[in-house]
Amino acid sequence: MTSFPGTFADDIVGRAAQAQFEAFIDEHRRALNGCLDGLTEEQARRSLVPSRTTLLGLVKHAAFVEKVWFDEAVTCRSRAEIGIPATPDESFILDDSDTIATVQSGHRAACEASRRATSTLGLDDVLRGHRRGPVPLRWVYLHVLRELAQHCGHAEILREQILATE
Repeated sequence: MTSFPGTFADDIVGRAAQAQFEAFIDEHRRALNGCLDGLTEEQARRSLVPSRTTLLGLVKHAAFVEKVWFDEAVTCRSRAEIGIPATPDESFILDDSDTIATVQSGHRAACEASRRATSTLGLDDVLRGHRRGPVPLRWVYLHVLRELAQHCGHAEILREQILATE
């Protein structure tokens, strides 16, 4: 099960809203990236559901999410220019070069790029590059936090099932 540090909430409760959003997003980023720790490559790729969802695929998809919301939406570059799939479903597809190390590293790099992209923005700044249309950073943070939380839950269940069969 994902565990958050015991002092996490206390450390940020008195800070500004943007710092709180960023702290919660970062905690979920780390938790999702960490779902691969200690697994074999086979376990990380193991499919337990009819969809393309695997633990390795979840982390690869999370890197895609970072690039959609903090590159495409911020910079207005196309997904083709960024080098990411056109659709979320395609972002779960694994190829032979995808390993735990490469996917975790790619996800961490995408998260760091996201932090840099938003470092000069405020919660009310409007991001104009996403297909949905203009949205404030506050909305993007809430959306990304919701998505990461859902995927952390998926990862916990998949990891529990995988480790229970070993």
